[in-house]
Amino acid sequence: MNLVKEDFIKAFSLYEEKALQHRRFKHADILPLLQGKEVSKQFTVEEIGRSVEDRSIFRLKYGQGPIKVLLWSQMHGDEPTATMALFDLFNFFNGEVDGFDTFRKEIAEKLTLYFIPMLNPDGAERYQRRTAMDVDMNRDARAVATVEGALLKAQAMLLKPDFAFNLHNQNNYYNIPGTTTPVTISLLAPAYDYARSVNAVRADAMRVIVGINKILQEFIPNAVAKYDDEHTPRGFGDNFQKWGASTILIESGAYAGDPEKLKVRKYNFIALLQAFQEIASGSYSEHDIADYNAIPFNDEQLHDVLIRNLSIEKNGKKMLVDVGIRQNEKTVIDDYYVEGVIEDIGDLQDFYGYTDLDVEGLHFIPAKLYSDRIFSLAELTLPMIGDLLKQGFAAIMISDVTEGTKVHTFPIQTRWDANFQGAASPIIGDQADFFIGTEDEIRYALINGYLIDFMLPLDLNMKNKMN
Repeated sequence: MNLVKEDFIKAFSLYEEKALQHRRFKHADILPLLQGKEVSKQFTVEEIGRSVEDRSIFRLKYGQGPIKVLLWSQMHGDEPTATMALFDLFNFFNGEVDGFDTFRKEIAEKLTLYFIPMLNPDGAERYQRRTAMDVDMNRDARAVATVEGALLKAQAMLLKPDFAFNLHNQNNYYNIPGTTTPVTISLLAPAYDYARSVNAVRADAMRVIVGINKILQEFIPNAVAKYDDEHTPRGFGDNFQKWGASTILIESGAYAGDPEKLKVRKYNFIALLQAFQEIASGSYSEHDIADYNAIPFNDEQLHDVLIRNLSIEKNGKKMLVDVGIRQNEKTVIDDYYVEGVIEDIGDLQDFYGYTDLDVEGLHFIPAKLYSDRIFSLAELTLPMIGDLLKQGFAAIMISDVTEGTKVHTFPIQTRWDANFQGAASPIIGDQADFFIGTEDEIRYALINGYLIDFMLPLDLNMKNKMN
């Protein structure tokens, strides 16, 4: 059975794991899914080790074919998209009476699939890249000093896979060169030496990627790129390639309006099923490496907000500038907030914004603190905040913040004191709080890096920190 576009759509709609709908899930959230009766129907589930903080790390096995494939996800704790996709795959391979039996039978007979979901559970607990000992596991393939990195290498030596899939997330600011399109999926056959040589092992990885790209183009046309192929001698992908496994890196990128990466997770699911299909049938061998080389490399020219042609003034001198703003996530206990920061100022014609606004004819207006009274959180309403914003007040003082109150969703900065001073002109690295307008009227607000258009209704779309 050869899956086509409609089959992939049906498979994902049937088997998406509904328990994982938010990207900040933790080890405790996947344990019931791994230890339940459902996953063990067609899988062998084995605990193969434990993290520094004694969290279990599992390997799941499906099939009994001669071609061995090893996949691992979330070696960086804050890169969870592929982990969600793996649980979708587990559901799919456990499916029954759905029209995919022939496909599953072929995969099981020709491949043995080994999955290690959430290789860095301690990092996932903190939603951080590094392990509990603050080491980047993906830079530990050579030294294997980390418990978790040593575990992965031990699996490589034990299983000796023919193919390997290194599953990651990349930042949201990569775009297809020369376009405003964010890169949704990046692919790479990592280089095993500085010369970026291509032997039979790496060539097979390239051919599998060509097959993946072909199906993804049917879903996300012109939104697939290649990741940087500079050789990293301490990286796991590079070393798996060197150890003889045809290794494919899949980086989950961005899709506009998909903050939880649920669409990107779907494209991971599709990419992996297509890869299994091509490896099992051997059809990947028919692809031309020239088609791999034709996939463009990532560019990194996106901002969350890009303001164009903003008039600014200092010491009586005026100039027109573009202002690029990024919304950086900061973890706080079991939640997070966004810190909107001015990333760049100047000529940004070659850059793009998810929100991209030309304000020619308008000028920068410094933000002010409203200090006439102190508010309580309970009394804040959107109309009240809207009135303050339209007067140029970006911050208010509040009285009833408790120790447990860390984050709010109101489109205004909240202060415990009067320590707020808006800059007279934009400054790189400063928090993005300012207004845009004319001498007579404020037209837009930038509050914590979010653009507010006063012609549109206010909403509670922020993740803002109590200060």
